Amino acid sequence: MERRQHRMRDDRPVQPRPDDVDAVRRALDEALAAAAAGEVPIGAVVLDAAGAVIAVGRNEREATHDPTAHAEVVALRAAAAAVGSWRLEGCTLAVTLEPCPMCAGAAWLARVERVVFGAWNDEYGAAGSLWDVLRDGRLNHRPEVVGGVLAAECRAPLDAFFADRRSSG
Repeated sequence: MERRQHRMRDDRPVQPRPDDVDAVRRALDEALAAAAAGEVPIGAVVLDAAGAVIAVGRNEREATHDPTAHAEVVALRAAAAAVGSWRLEGCTLAVTLEPCPMCAGAAWLARVERVVFGAWNDEYGAAGSLWDVLRDGRLNHRPEVVGGVLAAECRAPLDAFFADRRSSG
């Protein structure tokens, strides 16, 4: 599948920042904890404008029986509570897997400044692979998007999780 190269609004390619790698590594810790709890291993963190982690999240759909309890939504809710506002302007959402349409929409609605992700999501990706919700020119807010950060490291737990599910029937 052809992937769109992520570009800034003035058409310059977007490069990951050093703190993006650290943020995705922290999200990967959350993904591994999710897997240990029997959840699909996806993790997310929200950084404030200074680069400090203000919230973390991991998939909680099985534990909460909530179809919206994706790692990104969990992290965005926690970040909003931490800052006392639904507006997360200046914040970065870092996640191990390219956000689905629901999570991309939540990031857009929260007004995050940047979305950084690890592995591409060929089935449900909404940040450049299947759809490009976050950079849709019809929207009033378009965060910067950086994809493929530590992609192989982020893909590995997902591959192992689903291989285990397939082998156990």
